Amino acid sequence: MTLTADPIRLDGWALVLGASSGFGAATSVALARAGLNVFGVHLDRKATMPNAERVIADVEAAGREAIFWNANAADADKRAEIGLAVERALAERHATGTLRVLMHSLAFGTLKLYVADPMKDAVTSSQMDMTLDVMAHSLVYWTQELVGRGAMGQGSRIWAMTSSGGTRVLPHYGPVSAAKAALESHVRQLAAELAPRGITVNAIRAGVTDTPALQKIPGHEEIIAAAQRRNPSRRMTTPADVARAIVVLSHPDTHWMTGNVIGVDGGEDIVG
Repeated sequence: MTLTADPIRLDGWALVLGASSGFGAATSVALARAGLNVFGVHLDRKATMPNAERVIADVEAAGREAIFWNANAADADKRAEIGLAVERALAERHATGTLRVLMHSLAFGTLKLYVADPMKDAVTSSQMDMTLDVMAHSLVYWTQELVGRGAMGQGSRIWAMTSSGGTRVLPHYGPVSAAKAALESHVRQLAAELAPRGITVNAIRAGVTDTPALQKIPGHEEIIAAAQRRNPSRRMTTPADVARAIVVLSHPDTHWMTGNVIGVDGGEDIVG
């Protein structure tokens, strides 16, 4: 007799930051197929808007609602505006406090050397500040916004996308590496503060994945080749691998898992 696992079923809403590409897009669709309606925040120009439209169509094809905003998720005014809209949408549907999942998947930062020749090509303070603000600090601010509005509570899950680059040195990756390290620190602090409210906070450390963010890293071809050689499965991680893991980890039975950096990489990080 062959045993098959029952599909994970969730209810309520998810809010995905960075919902139109990479991990955010795949997770939006996977959560919808598991039963969640999806709020999505993405930042796309005309040329890339079809990406967001595809995600919306896939969420709706799964029989779920999709409410998306094309906005800068790191902008304080936009964050407050969207936070209010989320609060109202939940109230209208008699679902206050049922934002089941918040996923932080913002990948917009500076890829520059700290010390360059000529020095004018090195990272500037404004570029460093922007990278940390978007890729790390915004997790704190979005959590404040949503918890403060009562949109998250007992049983809510917060996921933040990190990478092994947060503990390693890669050419030009310094500002993003610093942001990932800060993000993991924020995860630990938020996990401790939100535990009494029944909200868990964890980071997902994905393996090397061929996303638009990776393709912007100088020398990404060698990073890909090295990951394929190192991974025990001899392949790269995919957004779908990560999305499926987040769906499973968002189940109510994972309520005692918080403050962690969880590897979803096929064992890539354990191989030297």
